[in-house]
Amino acid sequence: MEYLLTLATDPTAWIALGALIAMEVVLGIDNLIFISILTNKLPEQLRPKARRIGITAALVLRLALLGTVAFIVKLTDPVFNIFDQAFSWRDIILIAGGLFLVWKATKEIHHSVDPEPGPDMLNPAVTNASVVTVISQILMLDLVFSIDSIVTAVGMTEHLPIMVVAVIIAVIAMLLAADPLANFIHANPTIVMLALGFLLMIGTMLIADGFGVHVPRGYVYAAMVFSAFVEGLNMLSRRARLRLTEETIGSTKEP
Repeated sequence: MEYLLTLATDPTAWIALGALIAMEVVLGIDNLIFISILTNKLPEQLRPKARRIGITAALVLRLALLGTVAFIVKLTDPVFNIFDQAFSWRDIILIAGGLFLVWKATKEIHHSVDPEPGPDMLNPAVTNASVVTVISQILMLDLVFSIDSIVTAVGMTEHLPIMVVAVIIAVIAMLLAADPLANFIHANPTIVMLALGFLLMIGTMLIADGFGVHVPRGYVYAAMVFSAFVEGLNMLSRRARLRLTEETIGSTKEP
């Protein structure tokens, strides 16, 4: 209790908490985009439940991993070398997760642009299989993002209570943003392709990080924000043209 009181009155602890919350929220964007795209494949009535399960699983995984911080830190120790390149378990997990993201995003893009796509592995017609498939894929990526998140958190602060509070607040923010983001993506088909492009970029970044090539996340997120801004302008332009077309048609019908 004395330890917690000392933290609560320490200004540097509050600064660390604010920085860690911001970092966790930003890192959660990757996870949230993936969850939104996957759950939008399900029948509408099942989507909110699947999102809650996926995000709750992310919270449970993060808290469980925080309970084994000493073990998580050891995941960064090299386990083998290939051509003088050392690989740790964290590197292996990041590479596997990145490859999965690249495969998944590529498959979804191909399914979207192919004029005669094959059967979708997440076909809503097979509801039970779809739910199981979606949840299992969400859990797989939750593990990857959780380990990356916790390793980063350990590098920012040594105080476990600060990490726990930051993770809980970040996941609550994900829960609040999940449905609006997923509904927005579902209502705007062009956003789906943009989000899949984001997943490709995130997957590539994870693979690069696993091979020891660190890409500053600020550059990646700046590119994502810029792309989203451009797409927002395109959406406004399309709506303006549609409104003009409707007004033109309405004026020609008037006697």
